[in-house]
Amino acid sequence: MTATTTRGAARIHAAFARAQTEGRAAFMPFLTAGYPSAAEFPAVADTLLAQADLLEVGIPYSDPLGDGPTIQRASEQALAGGTSTRRTLQLVGDLRQRHDTPIVVMTYVNPIYAVGPREFMRLAQAAGVDGLILPDLPPDQDIEIADLAAEHGLAVIFLIAPTSTPERVKLVAEACTGFLYAVSVTGVTGAREGSALGEVPAMLALARLYARVPIAVGFGVKDRQTAHQVAQVADGVVVGSAFINAVRDGEDVAALAADIRQGCSRD
Repeated sequence: MTATTTRGAARIHAAFARAQTEGRAAFMPFLTAGYPSAAEFPAVADTLLAQADLLEVGIPYSDPLGDGPTIQRASEQALAGGTSTRRTLQLVGDLRQRHDTPIVVMTYVNPIYAVGPREFMRLAQAAGVDGLILPDLPPDQDIEIADLAAEHGLAVIFLIAPTSTPERVKLVAEACTGFLYAVSVTGVTGAREGSALGEVPAMLALARLYARVPIAVGFGVKDRQTAHQVAQVADGVVVGSAFINAVRDGEDVAALAADIRQGCSRD
C-alpha cells in the first residue's frame, strides 16, 4: 500500500493503517443517505460512526443495478422523502462537522452527470467527502471522473468480482487511489447465508499482485461471524444491508455495529 497525493486518499489510508496496528481489518458500515428519512439519517449515521473506521454513504438512485432488494428499497424510500444527490452531499457535510472519520460516497455515474461532473466534485470536496466508490464506471472508459476527483482531493474506488478476469483485476487495482473494493460474490448486495469467503481468497491473492492500496471486501457480510471470516484475508470489511435491515426492523443498530466491529479482529 502506498500513499497518494490526494487529501482523501491519505485520510483513507491512515484509517486502514490504524486498524491494522490494532490487529484488525478496518470496519466500514454503509448507509443510504436519507434513510430511513432525511431527519432520522444523521442519528443513525452518528451511531455507525461511533464504531466505524470509515463510513460509506450511498447516494439514492432510481436504477441501482448493483444493489439488492434491501438497498433498492432504502433508495426508493430516501428518494420519496426528497433526498437528492445535492441533499446527500449536504447531509455528508453535516456529518463532517461532527466527525473526523473518513467518509466515502457510493454513487453510480448518472447522478454525477445529472449534477455536472465538475460541480459534483466541487460539492463533494466542500462537504468533506474523502472518496468515491464508482460501481458502474470502468476505469478505462471515462478518465474525466477520476481526473476531476483527484483535482478536488478525492480518492477513487473501483470494484472487482470473482468473475473479473486477471486483466480486469490488474486494470482496476492499478486505477484505485483510495482502496480496492472486492465483491465477495457474483450478483447484487445483500446479506446471505453461509460463508462470506467463497472465492475471495483467490481473488485477493491476484489483486494483491497489482494493488497499491488497501483491499476491502463487501457483499454478503452480515454479522460478527461473517465479518471475522473476511477480516482474516482482507484489509477492510464493508457491511451494508444488515444495517438497513436493522433500521427497518427497529433493532439495536449500535449493538450490531459494535458486535461486527469486534468481529473484524484477526485473532
